[in-house]
Parts: sequence; C-alpha cells; structure tokens
Amino acid sequence: MDYLFHLSVFMWAVCSFAAAWYVASAASAAYVTSSGRTTAEIPLSYRALLPLRGIVRPAASARIFSRQRARLDSDIIAAGLEGAVTGEDIVALRFLCPLVEGTIFAGLFRLFVSIFPGTFADGLCTPLSIAVAVLLFFSPAMWVRGALKRRHKAIARALPFMLDMLTLSVEAGMDFMAALQRGCKIRRQGPLEEELMRMMHETQLGTPRRKALKEMAERVRQPDLKSVASALVQADELGVSIGSMLRILSDQMRARRFERAEKLANEAPVKMLGPLMLCIFPAVFIILLGPVMAQAAQGLF
Repeated sequence: MDYLFHLSVFMWAVCSFAAAWYVASAASAAYVTSSGRTTAEIPLSYRALLPLRGIVRPAASARIFSRQRARLDSDIIAAGLEGAVTGEDIVALRFLCPLVEGTIFAGLFRLFVSIFPGTFADGLCTPLSIAVAVLLFFSPAMWVRGALKRRHKAIARALPFMLDMLTLSVEAGMDFMAALQRGCKIRRQGPLEEELMRMMHETQLGTPRRKALKEMAERVRQPDLKSVASALVQADELGVSIGSMLRILSDQMRARRFERAEKLANEAPVKMLGPLMLCIFPAVFIILLGPVMAQAAQGLF
C-alpha cells in the first residue's frame, strides 16, 4: 500500500509539473497580428488551448459553421486581431473550452464533493457542470465581441484629438498625408493610430487614397471613423478644402463625445440602484434596525 501511495504521489507530481510547463510555454507564446502588434490580451486559457485546435479542426472547418466563421473573421479583423487568430480558431475554442476546461472543472468539483460530503454541493455537480460547459462554449465569441467593443471605444475616444491635430496641421500648410503621419508619430500608439498607419502604408504601396479610406472604414466598422472617412472621400471627389472639412468634422466628433458623456451621466443613477438595493441598503437597515429588533426580541422572550 505504501508503494502504491508513493507511486500515485509521484505520478501526480509528474502530471502537475507537465501541466505547469505546458501552461508556462503557452503563456510565453507571442501571437502577432498583421499590424505587427503582439496580442498579449489573448487570455491564458485560450492560449493554452490554441495548440490543441488541430484535434477539433475537422469539426471546426465543417460547412455548417461557414457563416459563423465568416462573421467571426469580420469581427476579428475589426477587433485588430487579424493574423493572431481566425474564425476557425474561435470555433475550435468553442469545442475545446467545454471539453477541456469543463472536464477539469467537473473533476475538481467532484473531488470537492467527495472530500466534503453532506454539503450543499452534493446535488449541484451535474447541473453546475452543464451550466459551466454552456458558458465556456459561448465564451470565445463573447471575448471577440468584447475586444471589438473596447477597440471601438478607444477609437471613438481618440478620434476628436486626432482630428484637431490634423486640422491645425493642414491649416498651417501641411499636406493631408504628411499631417496624418505627423499626428500618428506624436500620439501614443493605439487602435486609431494603427489603422491610420495601415491606411498610409496601403497608399504608399499604390492604393488610391479614396479606396484606402473606404477599406479602412469597412474594415474597422466604427461609426465615427466611418463617417469621417466618407466625408473625406466626398471632399476629395468634390474638390472641397480638406482643412475646412476637418474643422467641421472635429466639431461634430467633439459634440458627439459630449453627448455620449451626458448620456452616461444620465444613466449612472439608474445603474447605481442595483448596488444600492443589494449591498448598501441591507447594511444600513441592519445597523439602524438591528438594536431595535434585538431589544424587541428580548422583551418578547
């Protein structure tokens, strides 16, 4: 029995070391996008499962998921993750997350129930494991949509300042592309600067500026950036002064930003009701009514 016990401990140690080495190697792997930016925002759990995507590749590349893969590819490009992951990778993760992480969670939960029998968790193992597996199935697509929303928010936040800088540079006599390059070099690199640098690189390779602006708007799918690109394309087609157009766009973007800030400020009291009702009010009631209830209970008994 001692021999079997020591052998089991040794095997557990070897498996733990192998798992730790695999996770560390997955964490150190760098996934580089087409823009040359390392995607450190990919969660560790997904990076640990991405090397295993070949196991479920036949299922992930099935024709039934073609529409889903196309939609995910479009979201990945708009989220700035192009070159790091693909729609097929996300579909593969939707299979791997429940199979691997869901199995690990079910095993650990079953181990907890066996160590602490008779607790509230006895009858929750199967339904909770199913709920976690369903959540893990939808989590990769939710992560892509979350990355897309964060990128759109960052672009909307940086766009008014970039337009102000372009307006000042163009009105001072600089060419539009030179002003754009100068603005991207001065500002800290972010999603907006990455897309503008990519657009300038395309124009340097021979793509017309109108086509590069349209492709950038279609690729990013951010409403403010799309309206700016369409306005610049129209100004270029109609021969309107770009400086005056940039001044108008700058005022519009800044007005939209103030409107969004006012909208969020008006929504804040409504969003605060939940935490107030669930967290603060019960504590206040306990502090105020606790002594009264205790004295009433002493008087009754």
